[in-house]
Amino acid sequence: MPHKMLKLSTLAILVAGASQASAAVYDIQQVNENSTLVNQPYPVQSDRALTYVSTGIESSGSDASCFTTDCTNNTYKVTGQALRGSQGKPLQETVAYNANEQQVNDESSLWNYCSRNLGYESCKDWAKREFFGIGYTEEQEWEQSGLGGLQKKSAAWVKGYSSNSQGLVDGTPVTTFASNPDKYQGTQKDNLGSFNGSAEESIDSSVNGVIGDFVYGITSSALFKNSHGNPRAFDKRGFVNAGGNDVSLAPVAKDASPLVSNMGQTQANAGILFNDQLLVVGSSAYSPSFYGKDGNGNLRQDEDKLPNVEDILNTGTPTLDFNRFKTCASDSSTNLYANWECQFSTFANEAAFWLVDANGDVKPGSISAGSGDQRDGLAVIDRDNEDLSFQASAKSVALVDGLPLAAGYSTSNVRDDFYAMQAAYFKADNADLTSWTRTFVPGLSIKPGDDRDFTYTIANAVNNQSMIVGDAKGNGEKPLRAYVYKIGDSSAQFLDNLVPSLFFKDSNSHASAVNNHDQVVGWVDTTNGTKVERKHRAFTYIAGAAQGEALASKNAWLLDDLVNDGKQDSNANKYRIINATGINDAGVISATALYCEKGYDNTSQNSYCNGGEAGAEKYVSVKLTPINGAKASDIIKRAEQEDEPVKRSGGSLGFLALTALGFIGFRRRK
Repeated sequence: MPHKMLKLSTLAILVAGASQASAAVYDIQQVNENSTLVNQPYPVQSDRALTYVSTGIESSGSDASCFTTDCTNNTYKVTGQALRGSQGKPLQETVAYNANEQQVNDESSLWNYCSRNLGYESCKDWAKREFFGIGYTEEQEWEQSGLGGLQKKSAAWVKGYSSNSQGLVDGTPVTTFASNPDKYQGTQKDNLGSFNGSAEESIDSSVNGVIGDFVYGITSSALFKNSHGNPRAFDKRGFVNAGGNDVSLAPVAKDASPLVSNMGQTQANAGILFNDQLLVVGSSAYSPSFYGKDGNGNLRQDEDKLPNVEDILNTGTPTLDFNRFKTCASDSSTNLYANWECQFSTFANEAAFWLVDANGDVKPGSISAGSGDQRDGLAVIDRDNEDLSFQASAKSVALVDGLPLAAGYSTSNVRDDFYAMQAAYFKADNADLTSWTRTFVPGLSIKPGDDRDFTYTIANAVNNQSMIVGDAKGNGEKPLRAYVYKIGDSSAQFLDNLVPSLFFKDSNSHASAVNNHDQVVGWVDTTNGTKVERKHRAFTYIAGAAQGEALASKNAWLLDDLVNDGKQDSNANKYRIINATGINDAGVISATALYCEKGYDNTSQNSYCNGGEAGAEKYVSVKLTPINGAKASDIIKRAEQEDEPVKRSGGSLGFLALTALGFIGFRRRK
């Protein structure tokens, strides 16, 4: 393998290692890999390693900072997910890729999303990978030859389904209510039939957090079997495991239709302890979005939300008919589990909460204001655009002055022209949580016109100092930009303006989480190619006071540099950290990394693993613990390679890199 691409020679790397032996700011530890996902019964590349990703880190409570206390043996749990292959529609997102149109339902729509929003030359390949699965073959793509993929889940009514994702706590699988047929409580549960095989073999799930005895996240329904096909009770539903009580988080709308109350999606995104109970926040369906009323009270429909059967099965039978699809929403007597069409239902969603006690008793409520066909003063469907509906979600929550403060997004009607998803925060007005006040984050407004700055903006995390972090997706091919905002300030601030040395012009970046010391983590592009899937790496930014003697205020670093000890044969050189997903107040970080078992060929940022051998790298979940007493002088910046991209034929970085621009699901707060 030629080494001329490296700007720093091997000799220089060895010299650096000798001069700063064992220096680093964080210690890196790999999370156990105990997923029970099995190879699916299709002609796939079954030797491919599972993808392990982190979603967050357990709170450290009142524990001291690991920058000043030895935390070598900390037991903070890392939550996460094991993935067999691509997801097509990420489980973590309220609407896939934050595209309010909700029309991502086949290979063509995936390609269109990528082309319009990212502009990559590889969009065709990416769309095929997300639809047919990783490792698919052109000759057998309709025979489900790939790992994962949207096509498999869409075709489950006819062909069955084998799980593609599994929620984990410290690498151990978590079982939810969805595995127990007695826990399905919809009014039409008797129409479902019986489990199609083992429930665990058809459920997709992700764990988003753990607080004491509470574990929460998102799960799909198990696949059932009846005389009509293989229905799911719902596509996704928030869950809480409260000790020995496994709880389903049903839609919170009190006036919900049968479609919403039975099949409506919910998500449990974040949680805190509040009055000795778990307060979990997220989103909840309240109305169908493919057929409903606009602001003028007129019924509107969007036929593009139902895919063509040919695009799902490559055949014309059985059929999918939009008139039958409408009956799922309009006729209360419809057997929802007798029609394949109902399985493709899309929803308008409101920000919501659930209070869960130790016995598993649940008190639900809405964070978005309003009822019936109105939320926050808007109708279900935009009167000028039948493909746009109201969407809101709480993605994080903290206690400020004794009351919950949630952050996420809501819908703005841009100059009475079109609905847009816009970053917002929600303050509880009282301890009963019966009223909340919504405020859009200033400086992130959506504007009309093709030349507008943003397509959508989102708040991903909030802390008890009222610091909010999130992202703003540039319109069209403009980049995703991470920002920070302190409530009371005049405007959000973008990290590419605050730290341009790391967040270079037109780089994509994502702020995942912030702890109560205003330390931010996420990911940022590290290459600047155009129309290609860029590499990215995890970062941390100190928005508040310096952390220990190592990390100065108002500065940012790549986490790869902060774990580097300069030694080629060290544990740290087995990892390259691509996404930081959570950080607690002790400073411990959860992250997803690329792993090279024998160690990378050198300590540079983009070194080969085993000379570029196919399959040598894999995705793993890791925990980063600050080293007590670390100093700024302990930071060893990794050498950079030339701009020519490294080809990784084993674990394609594109699997997470491109998806992450729309899939901000691999994130958590503190």
